Amino acid sequence: MSGSGRAERLLETAREMNLQGLNRGTAGNASVRLADGAMLITPSGLRFDRCEPGDMVVIDADGHAEGARKASSEWRIHFDIYRARPDAGAILHAHPPYATALACHRRPIPPFHYMIARFGGADVRCAAYHTFGTQALSDATLDALRDRSACLLANHGMVVVGRDLDHGLALAIELEALCQHYLLSRQIGRPVLLDGTEMNEVVARFGSYGQARD
Repeated sequence: MSGSGRAERLLETAREMNLQGLNRGTAGNASVRLADGAMLITPSGLRFDRCEPGDMVVIDADGHAEGARKASSEWRIHFDIYRARPDAGAILHAHPPYATALACHRRPIPPFHYMIARFGGADVRCAAYHTFGTQALSDATLDALRDRSACLLANHGMVVVGRDLDHGLALAIELEALCQHYLLSRQIGRPVLLDGTEMNEVVARFGSYGQARD
């Protein structure tokens, strides 16, 4: 895919995040990996429905922005994940209502449902709180994402790591749905959690889940 094609696809994904209720207004951001350690990320403080593909910002391998717009304030999270995770092809950060509500309690999401295993383990961790846009928040996010494809950010929102933009969007939608299910289940008491053996089996089965990829 050409550079302009990637910019168009990134903007489409960012707009779809809003349509799916994952973000509102100028909240959240998305990025896609480019060649040679670079990435393409959404701009800071602009509504996606008013952006053009040319508003997307290239961050080079040294962390320098290229383009007419200022990169998202959370560019460090994206940049550091790409450097640490060869499996990361796209990253989405969002402030959806259910995930954000849970993040404000600074607790991980436990194995109340087998689909938690889709994110790599028996829980979805919550990263420690730090001010947005800081290196400290990026470091905490990387720690929470260890062996996982998603995490919550305390008093903030969610981050998901996908192999591409479509995969990342699917994970974000799934995580928000699970957060809703968890909050609903807590309204009638403490849900029964799956044990380690049960979750290990599900994690293993997710290794071949879905359609084969070329």
